[in-house]
Formats: sequence, structure tokens, C-alpha cells
Amino acid sequence: MLTGKILVLVATGAVALVLAVGLYSLYRGGDFARSYSNKLMRLRIAAQFVAIVVIMGVLYFWGRSPGGP
Repeated sequence: MLTGKILVLVATGAVALVLAVGLYSLYRGGDFARSYSNKLMRLRIAAQFVAIVVIMGVLYFWGRSPGGP
């Protein structure tokens, strides 16, 4: 089950990283924000979707395993 925990950690870490870069682009402003803020928002939404799918998959397979909750 350690691999499931690592997958969840990587997925949530990717969402946090994209969110941090997006917040930085808004803080910086100017041409950088104009160019990248919408792209980063779309990337964050996609990363959140992947993270939710990974979390739900880990929970599903964890519940089906003999050592599950």
C-alpha cells in the first residue's frame, strides 16, 4: 500500500506546485501573468482531476485488499 500513498503524495504535490506557480504569476503580473495565468489554471484543473482519480483509485483498491480498513 506504500505505492498508493506515494501516488497520492505525488498527485497532490503536483497540484500544489501548479497552484504555487499560478499564484506567483498573478503576483508578478505584467506580460508573464497575461501569457501564463490561463494556461496554469487549466493545468491546475487537469492536475486536480488526476489527483482525485488517483485518490479514489487508491481508496478503492485499498478497501478491496485484505489489509484494508
